[in-house]
Amino acid sequence: MSTVTTTKPSPTAAAPAAGPVPPDEGRIGLRGNLRHIGALARRNILQIKQDPESMFDVLFMPIIFTLLFVFVFGGAISGKGNQGDYVNYVVPGLMAMMGMNIAMGVGTGVNDDFKKGVMDRFRSMPIARSSVLIAKIVVELGRMMVAIAILLGMGFLLGLSIESSVLDLFLAIGLSAVFGASLMWIFILLGLTMKTPQAVQGVAMLVLMPLQFGSSIFAPPTTMPGWLQSFTDVNPLSNLADAARSLINGTPLGNSVWITLAWSVGITLVTMPLAVRKFRQKT
Repeated sequence: MSTVTTTKPSPTAAAPAAGPVPPDEGRIGLRGNLRHIGALARRNILQIKQDPESMFDVLFMPIIFTLLFVFVFGGAISGKGNQGDYVNYVVPGLMAMMGMNIAMGVGTGVNDDFKKGVMDRFRSMPIARSSVLIAKIVVELGRMMVAIAILLGMGFLLGLSIESSVLDLFLAIGLSAVFGASLMWIFILLGLTMKTPQAVQGVAMLVLMPLQFGSSIFAPPTTMPGWLQSFTDVNPLSNLADAARSLINGTPLGNSVWITLAWSVGITLVTMPLAVRKFRQKT
């Protein structure tokens, strides 16, 4: 006679937890972060493809600014009829200006994405929070390179000459990109802080105007009053413009390159963690 033994599950046995595991950004490795950045950057590029008008600023701003400043300020600074001599002065300065203007668009774009609910969807996904913002910067750097290429093309048409080497030209472009990327973190933080894209744009213009026109981008500081020269000397845009100008024209660099790199690193180290933290907390 056989005996059948039945085993009942223990009432204290714990059932497996249901539902998705909350994303833990700390468990995402470098490869995962790069994959997320690549996917999000591709999404941003597809957005541009679907909305080609968003490239109008990149395509036309360098052309308009180059023609405007060369033929408006060129005669006053270099003498009437000698605007061509002004090209080698202003085009390297405009490289610095391109980065700042494009950085402003990053802040308004981030703010607009929150208004549309896009960022809320990203924050609900198991991805690194920083990858969302870094992907935006990667795409905007690509837009910046397009703007600088058009700017240089216009410069060559108006008589720009490279007095150093092609390598120095690429170093000037790279320096502008590094500084532009650091500025983007400032405007991302601004976009995450302000309530509307219009507010972001308004505050950004209040910052942009003094920095751009109170610098050596358009005119030598020696023509300015003493108090403005003091501001120009510490203006990071002046250092970037002077560094790019020296690299392209083959003149002594001084400390302008190192000062620009120091500004770039300092701005990034301060604003990047603040922007990522604000992104996590924003509702």
